Amino acid sequence: MEKVLIPENYEQWHHCITVICKQPLTPAYLDQRLRALNNSEDYMTKKFVELYGEQQRMKTLQWFERAKHTIKNH
Repeated sequence: MEKVLIPENYEQWHHCITVICKQPLTPAYLDQRLRALNNSEDYMTKKFVELYGEQQRMKTLQWFERAKHTIKNH
């Protein structure tokens, strides 16, 4: 079975999203993910917390906020 790597910092998370998943960090995508991760009733957010825990959700929210701030200032 392949080992699943969970990002531990912004750089690892950014690499996972943009390189491995090939997902562009557009303002629309970032807003969508921020809304979902901030909604405790969102199905995928519930699954995320079940799989990775609340602490990882909070870190991931910070990384999405950082990415949003970064692209806004470029």
